[in-house]
Amino acid sequence: MSNLPIVLIPGLNCTASVFAGQVPPLWQVGPVTVANHLEGEGVVGMAAAILRDAPPAFALLGFSLGGYLAFEIVRQAPERVLKLCLLDTSARPDTPDSTAKRRERMALAEAGRFAETADAAFELSVHPDHAGRTKLRAQCVGMALENGAAAFVRQQQAIIARPDSRPTLAQIRVPTTVIVGDKDAITPPEVAREMADGIVGARLLMIERAGHMAAIEQPAAVAAAMMGWVRG
Repeated sequence: MSNLPIVLIPGLNCTASVFAGQVPPLWQVGPVTVANHLEGEGVVGMAAAILRDAPPAFALLGFSLGGYLAFEIVRQAPERVLKLCLLDTSARPDTPDSTAKRRERMALAEAGRFAETADAAFELSVHPDHAGRTKLRAQCVGMALENGAAAFVRQQQAIIARPDSRPTLAQIRVPTTVIVGDKDAITPPEVAREMADGIVGARLLMIERAGHMAAIEQPAAVAAAMMGWVRG
């Protein structure tokens, strides 16, 4: 498994820079690709676009929306995914309440208030101790603005329509690690535990003093967890 290609999928409102703290160490053990999750329609189309550009076989990590896409990639091409890592994500479908809130934010974005929605999402996305970190807020909002409102709306539509991946968890037969921030309020630790319990042999790792944006809140700790996953 040495020099295994690694594919990382960012989350909603994220660019490749969300993995800036993890790519350098991962690059030492295998070629790293940050997938473009801006192409395709719905999780099926987005996953197909990522598979089109991915290596023939690879280790796959999905963060948040990237986790929903990772489940779809495993469904579409299970033979190509040799290892799986699920970071601050969920196997559950969207709830009616979450869908309603997403549609409200989509409407604001389409009305020219996208920066407002991106900024408003910050405090829910991080550990309470990090809510006042202005540079971290600027990074999160900046990534969202770089992707743009149109990408936000398309990705939210895909998230709303995503399938329930819980029934297929037991079919995943590759080494899997589930990573979650201990104060993730969007995809909380109990959701991570559900995935780890449903996948045979999966490991669950908790990142202390981190919320949903664990990769940039605690980059070194997440990098260490990822390195352990890749090295097995």
